[in-house]
Amino acid sequence: MAIGYGIRLKVWGDYACFTRPEMKTERVSYDVMTPSAARGILEAIHWKPAISWKIDRIHVLNPIKFDNIRRNERAGKIPAGKVKSALRGGEVALFQDSSQDAVQRASLVLRDVCYGIDAHFELTDQAGPEDTVEKHYNITLRRMRKGQCFYQPYFGCREFPVRFELVEGEMPASCYTGEKDLGFMLYDIDFADGMKAVFYRAVMVDGIIDIQRCLAFGGVS
Repeated sequence: MAIGYGIRLKVWGDYACFTRPEMKTERVSYDVMTPSAARGILEAIHWKPAISWKIDRIHVLNPIKFDNIRRNERAGKIPAGKVKSALRGGEVALFQDSSQDAVQRASLVLRDVCYGIDAHFELTDQAGPEDTVEKHYNITLRRMRKGQCFYQPYFGCREFPVRFELVEGEMPASCYTGEKDLGFMLYDIDFADGMKAVFYRAVMVDGIIDIQRCLAFGGVS
């Protein structure tokens, strides 16, 4: 397994919602971005089956602030049977009526967020002879410098878009000092094990969550 060079990315936005899975109906965000959300942002910029992104550190650059908002959501979705019927050539309505099934739910979201992401990628077993570490590293740098992405990255919900820029020097300093235990947080979803949720103990030191250190000392569950 070949390990790629590290990158540093600054990401920010007006709102974010990294939903706690233990909350059922109403959306309540974690205090900070989860590693899986950070990985999703990087994959929106550059991803191929040949590479796998690994998050090393998350820098919390802005103060943690919450807002209560109400959002219109859908109670259901288009039935799978209708989709299969359409694929077979059947005449079905593949849309949702905005006047039906709409529910308004309260959400506790983050406001005015800004993070730094330290990450690297590893070549997977799907990498071919043409997939070198240098190739994908240079592609990533070029796309980040130009602000290019395969699709718009977002902070937990699609209506909360991410703005990003490559950090080619030192990461901006966090507004936080000292140590803060953020408790157990979602680390990632294990798709190979029936989409099992994996959690880790997040500890922020001087505004930085060292993911690998947290995994080493706190483990995952």
